Amino acid sequence: MDYDYCVQVENLSVEHNKNIVLQDVSFCLEKGDFTYLIGQTGSGKSSLMRVLYADLAIKTGLCKVCGFDLLHIKNREIPFLRRKIGIIFQDFQLLWDRTCAENLKFVLEATGWKNAKQIKQRIDQVLEQTQLSDKQKIMPHRLSGGEQQRLAIARALLNEPMLILADEPTGNLDPDTSAGIMDLLYGLAKTGKTVLMATHNYELMQKYPGTKILRSDKQTIQIA
Repeated sequence: MDYDYCVQVENLSVEHNKNIVLQDVSFCLEKGDFTYLIGQTGSGKSSLMRVLYADLAIKTGLCKVCGFDLLHIKNREIPFLRRKIGIIFQDFQLLWDRTCAENLKFVLEATGWKNAKQIKQRIDQVLEQTQLSDKQKIMPHRLSGGEQQRLAIARALLNEPMLILADEPTGNLDPDTSAGIMDLLYGLAKTGKTVLMATHNYELMQKYPGTKILRSDKQTIQIA
């Protein structure tokens, strides 16, 4: 895998429930790229993201992500791949019965962190990075939509990922709140993280320029 590529996909085909959901997909993402994944509903955007974090198996083709060859990846290697990927969902997928800090602690402990002091330090760092330092003991349902999404981003950053996958992260947010989330994601790319964001919001794409990957029924086109 080329050192400059965080994601390298060539002639990728994916089958799910005996249906071909992706066919002949090719694109590359370099370190620090901010890239939009666009296309109509049902065009395979979410399926493509699921492939990148090894939730959908590859039928044929090349797919290398964060140094892992996903065509030949073993089940025991998948957790190590996912530690290098931060995933941000439109519906947040937070643990609603735990505080903000407890949401983050759960993820750290689930990914092998054991030292209580280091866990506390890392939680403090990502909450400060996402402007939630004063929300540690707050339950997620008491946060605004924008704060909930920032908490989801904080969770995605915990293990210092190389790649951020953001599936419609502003889809449920108002324009001002969306701009704040975009500032945060755009800033992550400037620090060297690779960001791939699925969206339908063309106004945001104009305000925050990036490479575009267009998904249609039969092809994937990468646009500079």
